[in-house]
Amino acid sequence: MRSSGTVVAVVPARAGSKGIPGKNLRPVGGRSLVRRAVEAALRTETIDTVVVSTDGDAIAAEATAAGAMVVRRPAELAGDEATSESALLHALDALATTSNTDQQDQHDRNDQHHDPEVLVFLQATSPFIDPADLDAAVRRVLDDHADVVFAAAPSHAFLWRTDAQGRAVAVNHDAAVRPRRQDREPEYRETGAFYVLRTRGFREHRHRFFGRVELAVVDPRGAIDVDDPADLALASSLAHTLDRPAGHPTTPDADRPTTRSAAASGTARWPLAATTDRVPNANLKPHTNADPHPSQQNGTP
Repeated sequence: MRSSGTVVAVVPARAGSKGIPGKNLRPVGGRSLVRRAVEAALRTETIDTVVVSTDGDAIAAEATAAGAMVVRRPAELAGDEATSESALLHALDALATTSNTDQQDQHDRNDQHHDPEVLVFLQATSPFIDPADLDAAVRRVLDDHADVVFAAAPSHAFLWRTDAQGRAVAVNHDAAVRPRRQDREPEYRETGAFYVLRTRGFREHRHRFFGRVELAVVDPRGAIDVDDPADLALASSLAHTLDRPAGHPTTPDADRPTTRSAAASGTARWPLAATTDRVPNANLKPHTNADPHPSQQNGTP
């Protein structure tokens, strides 16, 4: 890690889990989910400090062994109804308190927040986070191109919902005109893997989407959110393919154009702005895999 001391990653990892008991300590490819998240952050060039927010002793021990700081989360912020935002704000407050306590100059001891410039929210339930994707997203915020950058996977899926009468209604396409899948412009599915936030804006708005929001387009092959035993089994089966020796997913840059301006040349590395503009689907290589499970959107990890 070689940034200027302004970027902190927080991994919320509570002990309780209804879908999979002890989920954050479950192994994928020989490493626990929480360790995988910590190590992905530690392998970046832009993240200075990695913090795990937890209420569990075993998770705290695993996080420390992996190289992270630990913030002990109170019980009221670790239940099923607690939000991820509340855990992130608590971690920031805990770090600010530590910073104030460590100041030697008495004049610097005050009630002001000593916050990092950028907060990276990582979810341990996403086992295949690529450090290169994190670096690209963090730099977008550090360089003042965006206030928020979040991981999203391209999708060409035909989506449907049912109306009050139980009838099927097309959501993102005209059912009367059935184009080939590869001829449709891609849409982007929020994976939940990471959110890079300008800390000042996050404190002000107290939610993760504010200001200038961009997408960090990630490889859909590794866009898995572990929420139930089937997800865990799928991630475990893919680990030998997606893990590199250094722990990075095998996601060649040329397969993953990530900006409008560079997509046409096949050299893109920056995120896409979250607008109604689309990247022409000819610039994205088709993926035959079914879309992985949707990301965890509610509750605190």
